[in-house]
Amino acid sequence: MTIQEIQNEIIDEFSMFDDWEERYQYMIDLGKTLPLIDAAHKTDNNIIKGCQSKVWVHANMEDDKVVFTADSDAIITKGIIAILIRVFSNQHPTSIIEANTDFIDDIGLKEHLSPTRANGLVSMIKQLKMYAIAYQTQLN
Repeated sequence: MTIQEIQNEIIDEFSMFDDWEERYQYMIDLGKTLPLIDAAHKTDNNIIKGCQSKVWVHANMEDDKVVFTADSDAIITKGIIAILIRVFSNQHPTSIIEANTDFIDDIGLKEHLSPTRANGLVSMIKQLKMYAIAYQTQLN
């Protein structure tokens, strides 16, 4: 499945909910399905800078695709990183680098986050793309 197809799926899922209470609950539920980071990777090196909560992300390259695992100490943040990992994990580095993230605006996420969480969201996206750039350079 392409990044765009996954983003469209997420947009469809979020459009099923009438209000943001239900959407927050859905994000919390998504966080519970997150492929958890191995405890050995829950280090300061894997913490995303710029997040109010602690968010750890680890990336591996498997068959020319980047595979992400993550965790967070906050339930909403865990839901946010779960959405991003669903979009970007198991994708080729170039696809991750070139992907737009307009779907975040389409589901209304940014406007329903506090400024510090919105900054954290941007930091998470940046970090996932930085991993992709690092792996892309290894492929070249």
